[in-house]
Amino acid sequence: MIPVVYSRQFSEPPIRRSEILRYAGAKEASPELSALLEDALEEARKVLTYKVCWQEFPVSHTESELDLGFVKTKSAILKNHLCHCTHAVVFGATVGLDLDRLIARYGRVSPARALMLQAIGAERIEALCNLFQEEIRQDAAARQLHAVSRFSPGYGDLPLELQRDIFLTLNCSSKIGLSLNKSLLMTPSKSVTAIIGIGTCHSCKEESGCQNCSKTDCIHRRMP
Repeated sequence: MIPVVYSRQFSEPPIRRSEILRYAGAKEASPELSALLEDALEEARKVLTYKVCWQEFPVSHTESELDLGFVKTKSAILKNHLCHCTHAVVFGATVGLDLDRLIARYGRVSPARALMLQAIGAERIEALCNLFQEEIRQDAAARQLHAVSRFSPGYGDLPLELQRDIFLTLNCSSKIGLSLNKSLLMTPSKSVTAIIGIGTCHSCKEESGCQNCSKTDCIHRRMP
């Protein structure tokens, strides 16, 4: 039986203004910066959408590779991350193309506002992924299972080229309007694809993306 591709539009996740400012590179919120954030946020909220498509697959392990059900990979980091998992939820998420249009428009007339909109988009797509991941965690718990944190192509030794397999499997373009170009860049830009492992072992733990990510020089990395 071919797994069903599910898709859904979510309600707006809670907004974390401190995260937006972090993505904007601000160490503290001056009155002027706070005013810019609120004004840009009010405009962005009118065009943001929160869409996710996903499938669940059985996972199997061999000594040399990991079979995710839709593709096989030799990523040692992902294999270790999913070492106790028997299934994986593969998903794509986006907050929509209209935000990209806003950013492009203000990039020509107000770079500061464009930067704030970029930060809003980064926080919004992270919030959407967190919301979806929490639903997967709750669904797994209802089945007496445990979920690990999401893991995306391009992290560690998991090749970015895996994006092609995810897009082909989920049919992201028709499901949520998410496309992938030849350079493996996604449109809309504020979008994510990732894998969430599910297993029966209590060793399966939820950890933050920064704890899992091997890119320690990222300017947005959270402190432990």
